[in-house]
Amino acid sequence: MDVKIEPSWKEALADEWDKDYFETLTRFVRGRYAERIVYPPAGRIFAAFDACPFDDVKVVILGQDPYPGAGQANGLSFSVNPEVDLPRSLRNIYTELSADLGCQPPSSGDLSFWARQGVLLLNSTLTVDAGAPASHQNHGWETFTDAAIRRLAERREHLVFILWGAYAQRKGEFIDRSRHCVISSPHPSPLSASRGFFGSRPFSRANAYLAEHGIEPVRWSDR
Repeated sequence: MDVKIEPSWKEALADEWDKDYFETLTRFVRGRYAERIVYPPAGRIFAAFDACPFDDVKVVILGQDPYPGAGQANGLSFSVNPEVDLPRSLRNIYTELSADLGCQPPSSGDLSFWARQGVLLLNSTLTVDAGAPASHQNHGWETFTDAAIRRLAERREHLVFILWGAYAQRKGEFIDRSRHCVISSPHPSPLSASRGFFGSRPFSRANAYLAEHGIEPVRWSDR
């Protein structure tokens, strides 16, 4: 199957393209885009991979599925387009970032400048029906994104995996903690941010680990 995705990821995930689950998933996703409004735009489904080649990944931030609101999802987990108001989870992420690093938050909700520095902003499910959270779960995306995480965990060294919430933590259970840094905390959603997300300092901890292993830290704010 010819999948339009960044070349290094196309090679890293070569075993997945012709598996039965991926063919079934492809039919499902194409059908949904043909029948209804689906986010992100079709050309942005693999945006997280396209923005962050396999060998450039330093940090992985796992989300669950794209924002289902009009104009929000841009293919990067937790990110929205520059003109879009900050979703509540992202607002809490910026609050923690400012407290952690003592800096101003980024100038917009567009996190593509993180991606360009090696932050893979990966949702577990890469598509969603408009207005219907979790509507594309359990159709194969989870198997695909598990494969992506597994390839990174097995083929790379000294990555930082940031796992916010129980869902992401379950998804990252197989990551070898002796080879990689895993930073876990409650999710930044308004329901759980006050239960341990605030004060967890993921950004400074990630940068400290990268620096310890001779890897350029991430510039988390563009201001």
